[in-house]
Amino acid sequence: MPTPKQMEKLVSKPGRSAEPPIPAPGPTDDLPEAYWDSIIRDPRGQIRTGVPIQQRRLSEIPRHVLRVFCRRCDRIVEIQTVDAVRIYGAHAVWKDVGMKLLDNGCQERTGRLEEDGCWPSFETT
Repeated sequence: MPTPKQMEKLVSKPGRSAEPPIPAPGPTDDLPEAYWDSIIRDPRGQIRTGVPIQQRRLSEIPRHVLRVFCRRCDRIVEIQTVDAVRIYGAHAVWKDVGMKLLDNGCQERTGRLEEDGCWPSFETT
């Protein structure tokens, strides 16, 4: 540990490096053009316009596995797209197929017909 006198000497000496340190970019600094180009060209950043997955036909869905789960009883049902097309047809809508897969399986029963059944949620990942 330096003594107080040595600490005063260190403080009074000018800095050894002649070059100032390169500051890191801050929140108010402009970002380089290459950064913005990479953001724009990234396919994950593209705005998705079109039909939501639950309204698409099975033939229009590029995924290998389709998943639907009940928000009420947390039951998850998965089916391969190829099997869904074979069973329900290529022109079947995924929402209708998902509802058929969840039919009569919800564990939460209230006794009222309009409230019974699963509440489907179609995963997008």
